[in-house]
Amino acid sequence: MLNELNGKRVLITGSTAGIGLATAKLFLQYGAQVGINGLSTVLSQTTLAELDKLPGEYAIFPADLTQSANCEKLVNDFVHRFGGMDVLINNAGGLGGRSNLENIDDAFYDKVMDLNVRSLLMTTKFAIPHLREAAKTNGITSAVLSTGSIAGRDGAGIGAGIYGSAKAWVHNIHRNWVKEFTKDNIRFNIVSPGSIDTAFHHGKSEEVLATMRNSIPMGRFGTSEEVAPTYLFLATHAFSGYITGQIVDVNGGQMAP
Repeated sequence: MLNELNGKRVLITGSTAGIGLATAKLFLQYGAQVGINGLSTVLSQTTLAELDKLPGEYAIFPADLTQSANCEKLVNDFVHRFGGMDVLINNAGGLGGRSNLENIDDAFYDKVMDLNVRSLLMTTKFAIPHLREAAKTNGITSAVLSTGSIAGRDGAGIGAGIYGSAKAWVHNIHRNWVKEFTKDNIRFNIVSPGSIDTAFHHGKSEEVLATMRNSIPMGRFGTSEEVAPTYLFLATHAFSGYITGQIVDVNGGQMAP
């Protein structure tokens, strides 16, 4: 069934590190054509060597997706390079900073929302015509997958309320798009990580990290490589052709209220 991924055209935003990069490597392992996106094209020589050894084909597309025009250009550049799009993975996003409610100003709000909401909304908007055409041509569903978060359910930590709310928006908007685009054979699903050992948690004290680990039944943070296969599953029509509008938690049993 994984032969389906051979030659599949997959754009992954925010994929120069962490979960995005692990996901790109996994799709390349199965022969996909992958667009790797980040703020710049700078990847380590070690990473480039790893990518070059994989069976699939990749290209790197730098873009700051907090600006709508850049989202459009990224999609156009990817389609020009690979001739279409079968899967969009919206992984770009991040905390954007912490601020208690009484200190939030317009600049902070815009920064977090542009990073986590505008980037996803506009990239998906510009990708839809290409995903629709791919589904029509291939006779199987296209897929939009986005990275949610346990913060979208539990409200996030103190100072991260805008981030948590943005992720809740991501969870919800996909279910709206299911209503609009299922007729076009496009599926929409969320991969919602819990506490994953990425740069997102760097800088926290060992005391805080220990408290977080103790809240996870498996007793440890997950790895990017443990999250990536869920995107693979949800992108593959043979595995998940009847799955849409769902939030798949990857969190070691960590529960949100």
